[in-house]
Amino acid sequence: MHLRLKVLILAVAPLLLAIAAVAAVIRIEARALADAEAQAVQPVLLNARKAELQHYVYLAQSAIAHLRGQSGSEAREEALRILSRLDYGEDGYFFVYDFSGRNLMHPRQPDLVGQNLWNLRDAQGQPMIQQLIEKARAGGGFVEYLWQRPSTRKMARKLGYVVQEPQWGWMLGTGIYLDDIEEARARIDREATRAIEATLGVITGIAVVAALIVAIGGLALNLSDRRDAEIRMRALARQVVRSQETERARVAHELHDGVNQLFVSAKLMLESAQERADAADATLARPLTQALERLNEGLREIRRISHGLRPALLDDLGLIPALNQIVSDFSVRTGIASEFETGAKLQIPNAVATALFRVTQEALTNIERHAQAHRVRLQIKELSGALIFAIGDDGIGFDFAQVTAHPRGGLGLSSMQERIETLGGDFDLQSGPGGTTITARFPAEILKAND
Repeated sequence: MHLRLKVLILAVAPLLLAIAAVAAVIRIEARALADAEAQAVQPVLLNARKAELQHYVYLAQSAIAHLRGQSGSEAREEALRILSRLDYGEDGYFFVYDFSGRNLMHPRQPDLVGQNLWNLRDAQGQPMIQQLIEKARAGGGFVEYLWQRPSTRKMARKLGYVVQEPQWGWMLGTGIYLDDIEEARARIDREATRAIEATLGVITGIAVVAALIVAIGGLALNLSDRRDAEIRMRALARQVVRSQETERARVAHELHDGVNQLFVSAKLMLESAQERADAADATLARPLTQALERLNEGLREIRRISHGLRPALLDDLGLIPALNQIVSDFSVRTGIASEFETGAKLQIPNAVATALFRVTQEALTNIERHAQAHRVRLQIKELSGALIFAIGDDGIGFDFAQVTAHPRGGLGLSSMQERIETLGGDFDLQSGPGGTTITARFPAEILKAND
């Protein structure tokens, strides 16, 4: 794993862990707060309902208060009719029992009227009517029990409030079903859960955004550093190439002005000795002639090496004449037909000219050794301000992947590519049975940058 990726992970991981820890704490604390709120709200709701029940019973007593001073069954029947018409909500009603447990009025369950329910017990075994009557006889109060809810026909917890009507020996009461309070608590839980999930969603979004910002920042820094490194590497490569070319020029100069001059002096002395030997002693003529031939071969080799290291034409006349010269020399030396076309009128910088010259040298060497070609074509042209260089042959071609896979293969090709790309150019190589073509392109801005 790359160091920068490790640093990025080390930067993002603690951030995500910290956000996850904060989210966990918020979830726990929010849940505890919701439970505390529900526990605090439930008694308040229950007390409010108790007060509500007391108020309802007080209103019912007030509705029949004008009948209390009257005697006879008519007053009792009228009181029961008034109470049966009093209701509130879907399941809010009043009920009346006598102290023996007989039901006198039940507007929601009329089938109970007239029945003695003294021994009636709920699902938990509680004697409901007995408890209600005892609470009424004691002066009134609240009783919790199970009763069938009229709207759903299901058993539900109910909180009843009862009082007595001593004139008629009645127990008067009403009640509310406690599942409403439980639903209110469940609603609080749902709202709290929804709020917690929304908060966690926001935290998750913040975590994702923060991680993306860190990742993008790291990527941008990485790309910036890589771009700077590439720029420095290219500058270093250009410096190396310049140093190499400077050294080549120095060696070529030393060969031309030093070793070459010594060989020329030796040649002149041998020629002078040969003239005297011809006149004085014919037996010395042949060895001197052979020595002069070897010396001429040495001079030609020195000139060839000097020209290969740094041709004077490249410095004196520029790239085009230098390329024309090495292409002509190549054709004469190898017998391969060579063609050089140029229509470029651009001012070619020295660094680009040197790179193209070296690419041409390497390409011609490869063609001579491996291509089995019959024709070579070199072309330099201008296209929309860019410089296009191409050299190709009609040889047998090669497999680029196979050549570069060899430990010692493809060094010349890599060198050509590095020379072009180091200066900001584009390098392309196409090879097949029909031949090989190398193309280099330098945009106008690269040409100006390398001036």
